[in-house]
Amino acid sequence: MNLIKNQIDENNLTLTIEIAAADYAEAEKKRLNEYRRRADIKGFRRGMAPASLIKRLYGAEALYQSVNSVVSEALNNFIRDEKLRVVGEPLPSADQPENVWESGKDFTFKFDIAWTPELKFEIGKDDKVVWYDINITEAAKKDAKKNLLQQYGSLQEGESTKEEDYIIADISNGEHSAEGVYVSVRNVAEAARSMFIGLKAGDKVTVDVNEAFDNETDRTSMLKLTKEQLAATNPSFTFTVVNVKTFVPASEGEETWNRIYGEGAVKSAEEFEAKIEEQLKADREREASYRFARDAREYFIKKAALTLPEAFLKRWLVEVNEGKYSAEQVEKEFPAFIEDFKWQLVRGYILRKFDIKIEQSDIEAAAESYAAYQYAMYGMGNVPADMIKDFAKRILSDENQSRRIEEQVEDNKAFEALKGAVSLQHKKISEEKFRAL
Repeated sequence: MNLIKNQIDENNLTLTIEIAAADYAEAEKKRLNEYRRRADIKGFRRGMAPASLIKRLYGAEALYQSVNSVVSEALNNFIRDEKLRVVGEPLPSADQPENVWESGKDFTFKFDIAWTPELKFEIGKDDKVVWYDINITEAAKKDAKKNLLQQYGSLQEGESTKEEDYIIADISNGEHSAEGVYVSVRNVAEAARSMFIGLKAGDKVTVDVNEAFDNETDRTSMLKLTKEQLAATNPSFTFTVVNVKTFVPASEGEETWNRIYGEGAVKSAEEFEAKIEEQLKADREREASYRFARDAREYFIKKAALTLPEAFLKRWLVEVNEGKYSAEQVEKEFPAFIEDFKWQLVRGYILRKFDIKIEQSDIEAAAESYAAYQYAMYGMGNVPADMIKDFAKRILSDENQSRRIEEQVEDNKAFEALKGAVSLQHKKISEEKFRAL
């Protein structure tokens, strides 16, 4: 066997592997013997068919497998010995020689191999990244309290409709009718919304449902019709208001505090205010951390000054996703891909440099945190721990979500390490200006 290495540039080479008949003869013989041992051919006892017949039936496959195994081993050994951090996998060269697939022939294979450079850069107090200290105003506290009480509010009987209200109505157009239909005034198209303002129980209003409700799925659900039935139905419907529902914020008091924070956690208006401020500080810290992460990622990708085999990567992405992405699509998405790829390399370097290990317990904790967040999005702030754990297990059972959670943990640990290692350039900023960033 002969290996010829042709270095193209600092990230690419071409490897030519010349295979002589003697290099694969023993492997070929073993494979043919294995085929013979397992062959069940009419007229012969198992394992007793003539070698010439076995070679005629299975020779081409045995040859291919034998040569392929020799080539694969040669490639793997070369990559290991050269200590290459390969990108993707070796690809056949465009000028791959044509081989004659006959036993006893010599073969030549040519591969393009690309790799990522070794990262070497220092991380310390000479590295400066901005940390935004976001101001918390009295207006922000007031809005946070209003939103929290709104979140824990309820629908109650109303007099006449306003923009944030609902009506329950019976609707009909002579051909079709539906009873007890819920309509959110806010979801009515702007052009028709004024017709739904100021309605009281018993009032009637005739509207074109196609104009009043933009979403076809909403219309079919409201009218209890299929899309085909809807298309054939007169869209002019009379809405007879049965009653009006208005959303009333929760009132301040022990009952509401218990619903929000749990039994006995808050016992006074002052403690309620303190809890709101504590949550705002946590929110601002989280937002500042998110911005720091973005800025630190950009800073260290730039500092790493990575030179990557981009042409090879584009080609590899097309080939590995054969039939899913065209070369044009890969070209379009490549800028975002290459930035993510660079960050993966830089993040891995940071984790190694600070000797950070990712444990299964870290991933499970992150999944539980995400599960709790999902519940909180639906106003469920005090979900039992066993429910959260069960939800987290379901999240991690999905391979894509599990990998996303793992990458999030890697990101968080890398950024936490950077936060302690670099110089934070504290900058006070208003919430409005921070949002503008």
